[in-house]
Amino acid sequence: MTLLALFVLAIYTGCLIYITLYCLLQFNLLYHYKQSLNPTEHPVSFDDFRTAGKGNSSDAANKPAIPQAHNAGTARYAGTDVAEAPASAACYPLVTVQLPIYNEYFVIGRLIDAVAAFDYPRDRFEIHILDDSTDETTALVAAKVEEYQARGFDIRQIIRPKREGFKAGALRDGMQEARGEFIAIFDADFVPEPDFLQKTIPHFADPKVGVVQTRWEHINQDYSIITRLQALQLNVHFTVEQVGRMNGGHLLQFNGTAGVWRRATIEAGGGWQPDTLTEDLDLSIRSQLAGYKIHYLEKVGSPAELPVEMNSFKSQQHRWMKGGAETARKMLPDVWKSTLSFGHKVHATAHLLGSTIFLFVFLCGVFSVPLLFLFGELAALGFSKNFFAIFLAGLLSVIGIYYTANVQSVANKEKNFLRSVGKFILLFPLFLALSMGLSLHNTVAVLQGYRGKKSPFVRTPKFNISTIKDRLTSSKYLTGRLNAITIGEGILSLYFCFAVWGAFYLQNTTFVVFHGLLALGYGAIFFYSVKHLRLAR
Repeated sequence: MTLLALFVLAIYTGCLIYITLYCLLQFNLLYHYKQSLNPTEHPVSFDDFRTAGKGNSSDAANKPAIPQAHNAGTARYAGTDVAEAPASAACYPLVTVQLPIYNEYFVIGRLIDAVAAFDYPRDRFEIHILDDSTDETTALVAAKVEEYQARGFDIRQIIRPKREGFKAGALRDGMQEARGEFIAIFDADFVPEPDFLQKTIPHFADPKVGVVQTRWEHINQDYSIITRLQALQLNVHFTVEQVGRMNGGHLLQFNGTAGVWRRATIEAGGGWQPDTLTEDLDLSIRSQLAGYKIHYLEKVGSPAELPVEMNSFKSQQHRWMKGGAETARKMLPDVWKSTLSFGHKVHATAHLLGSTIFLFVFLCGVFSVPLLFLFGELAALGFSKNFFAIFLAGLLSVIGIYYTANVQSVANKEKNFLRSVGKFILLFPLFLALSMGLSLHNTVAVLQGYRGKKSPFVRTPKFNISTIKDRLTSSKYLTGRLNAITIGEGILSLYFCFAVWGAFYLQNTTFVVFHGLLALGYGAIFFYSVKHLRLAR
């Protein structure tokens, strides 16, 4: 029994150490993010294209020529993330806007309308709808294309003869049709603002900038508790993580949409490759190792729709977690062979292994229950449960990061402070519960990624739901199977309910809050997964 107690303690403590180290690295990103709250960066404008085009530096000589611009202003829209456009339309570089889609009947029309509304000279951007659809979306797109072509837009519907490689394959093949020096990419659930190109393209005046990524905003954030908690988590990535990595000089990530690529950067990184489910993260790492950098604009938001149905949300999580593991398996050797500094390699490793945190959260939860019942054996060996207090540093780091991202960030600073704080206090414990409740589902995805098990790119269905008045009335694109993982989530909820009972029975409440959140999280994931299965019938 003593050996068993030591074995369980070793596993549990090892998991806590991993989680704590990861949290402390995230806290380092928070430190760098805080430095961005008082920016000193020089504002950019289209006029900088002219200066960059005439530069004599080795960087300028080795990078593709940048179109020259004339008669440009230098006024700023908001801080350092935007710029004024030149008066002459001929000064704008040519941009290809790619919209890779697959069966997006409910939202594609909204996206096309938004892109056509760009306040960029109509003869300086083209719209390519990379349509891999197999349903009536194709006819809807064709009608939209015909409508806008009649109004003078350079817009095309591109249907591949062979739909191979999912989104990465569509982007790869679409490059053959693109004429632009810059490639803007939007998923179907986004609704970009009219000034998107005006605010992003000027940053390419720096020849080292290969990608400009904008911050995701959430159209339907207040639709339900599910969307509120998703927004809470995504806000961390699109504030503390992205800005922190940029300010720290670490590798960043293009997020698959709402960003612009320099065409030469895609080519330098080896192009779009369909061997992972996160082709965006994969190419991001390869292009930065090739010498380009990603510039992130926190102050430029791109609205998008969050999934409102639990099983759709879980399919999105599966793709992100498994794809992250696949990319880590593929790119970590190259990262460590590169000329990056040791610190940058450590942060890049933590970035690529980010999905692995769910594996350790899952193991930590599962092993904490037998540990609860084995405390007597450990106490006889002189072990004190106060030992676990040292790991509170990780939890405090997480609280600070999420508080900053959802209360103090640029995106939230104009909102009512007291209301934001109250909302955070209410939602953060629920977020912890939901995250831990997803750990089984995401652990399976991560292990599949590291094992090299291949699976198709499963799109996340969206239904043009923007406000709390909208209702999910169609089962189109939803699947209706009760799988083993969902059953496992229900069993784990009962497992941790038993642990809560055990805490009071043994009069040892060391883990009672932890086990209570796990029971709530797994129970909520199970409940909503089963409840939303009815929508697919």
